[in-house]
Amino acid sequence: MCSSRRVRPLAVALAVCLPLTLAACGGTDNVASDGAQGDCPSEPVDVVVSVDQWGSIVSQLGGACANVTTVLAGSSVDPHDYEPAPSDAVAFEGAQLVVLNGGHYDEWAAKLAETSAPDAAVINAVELSGHEDHEDHEGHGDADHDHEAANPHVWYNPAAVNGVSDAVTAELSKLSADGAGYFAQRRTDFAASMKPYADTIEAIKNGAAGKTYAASESVFDDMAAALGLANRTPEGYQVAAANESEPSPADLDAFLGLLSDRGADVLIYNTQTEGSVPEQIRSAAEQAGIPVVEVTETLPPEAKTFQDWQVAQLDALAKAFDVTT
Repeated sequence: MCSSRRVRPLAVALAVCLPLTLAACGGTDNVASDGAQGDCPSEPVDVVVSVDQWGSIVSQLGGACANVTTVLAGSSVDPHDYEPAPSDAVAFEGAQLVVLNGGHYDEWAAKLAETSAPDAAVINAVELSGHEDHEDHEGHGDADHDHEAANPHVWYNPAAVNGVSDAVTAELSKLSADGAGYFAQRRTDFAASMKPYADTIEAIKNGAAGKTYAASESVFDDMAAALGLANRTPEGYQVAAANESEPSPADLDAFLGLLSDRGADVLIYNTQTEGSVPEQIRSAAEQAGIPVVEVTETLPPEAKTFQDWQVAQLDALAKAFDVTT
C-alpha cells in the first residue's frame, strides 16, 4: 500500500551469500540440532535459491551434498522490488538447480536463471502449488489491476511446503544419482523435524473451528485457509493490499469499523510494514481488545530454521485462540 513501507527486521546487509555446504545464509541451520549431516557420498550439487524462506528448507534437504547459495537472505529490500547486481548473475552461473518462489515475487531471479543458468533444473514454488498468477505486472497498482491475482506467499501454504520439499529431493537425486539414498534420508529427517509444525497446525484446526481473522496484509492467508479460519478483512481493503495501493477512505473505515465492533477474533499483523494505515489498524484492534498476532514475511534473526519460525508464529496464534498445542 502506498501509505505503508515494507521493512525487514534484519540488520544484515544485502548481499549474495557465499555458497555453503552446511546451510544457506540468513540464519538457516541443519535438520540435526548439532549440525551433523554425515559424509556426502557424491559430489555436492550447486544450488541457487532466490529467497531465504525457501533457502532454509533447501539447505536442510541438501545437507552436505548441496552447495546452497541464497541470494536474498537477511535483506532490507522487498523481493518484489529488488534490482539484481552483476554479482547476482555470477551467483547463478554454474548452478545445477535453481529454486524460485515464483509469481511476481522474484521475477528478477527467474530472469537470472534463464540468462545465467540456462541448463539448470528450476523449481518454481508458485507453479508447483497450482497458484495461477494472473497479475498484470506492468499495470501493477492500476485501477484495472486483476483483483484475483494469486497470493505469492506460498511458503505459508503447508501443502506447497511439502510439494517443494519433495520436488527438491527428487531433483537433487536426479542430479546426483550416487547421493539419492542420502537425499532420501535427509527428506525423512526433514519430515521428522517438521512434526511440531504439522502438530500445531492440526491443534489449531481442531481447537479453533469457526474462528475468524482480519489481516493487515495477505501474507498469512494461505496458512489461515489451511487452518480453517474465516477471513473477515473487508474485500475492498484486501484488493488494495494485494495491489500494494492506497485503500480508499471507505475501505479503511470499513476495516476500522469491523475491528471496533469486534468483528474478528484476531488481527494478523505483518510487522515488516510500517506507515499510518497499518498503525491505525493495529491500534483499532488493540483498543477493541482483539488479540494481535504478529507475523513476518522473511525469517527473523532468532529463527534458526524455517520450522522454528513458523512454529513460533503458530504458537502465538494458538495462544490468541486459547488453544493448547
